[in-house]
Amino acid sequence: MAENPQPELMALLQQFTVETDRYVDAVSARDSLYRTDLNALGVMMGAARAGMTVTPGMLRSELHLSSPATTALVDRLDNAGHVKRSRSDIDRRQVHLEMTEKAMLTGGQLFAPLARHIGGALKNFSEEEQRLLADMMRQITAATIAARDDVVHPPAE
Repeated sequence: MAENPQPELMALLQQFTVETDRYVDAVSARDSLYRTDLNALGVMMGAARAGMTVTPGMLRSELHLSSPATTALVDRLDNAGHVKRSRSDIDRRQVHLEMTEKAMLTGGQLFAPLARHIGGALKNFSEEEQRLLADMMRQITAATIAARDDVVHPPAE
């Protein structure tokens, strides 16, 4: 019987996570962006794909930032031309954030090398295998979120 592949998969996922962090660190250093700025743009891109409105409160919650840190983040992104602030038509006290074309272009440039290389690696797999990998990644991402939630809010014993 074949050896259990799960330990190797766990090690490879850990290595992938470390290498992804190293890539983000390299891109951040090269382009003088803070990791939090990149994470914020990632949250905003995900929200845009989901048709959600982004607010400073949403960024604060998603990135686990204090209110002053969120204000500094939004100011940096605004000053760099990556976000546009607008007031809600329903509640003028609420600020909506929208990524600018510059942010989309910058994001594309930042992650194009990673996308190109990962895309090349994925071409080695059939469409059926890629669907299986996508399902695996959805489940692993959900498990990672659940583990984070357990750390933040430990289950009652």
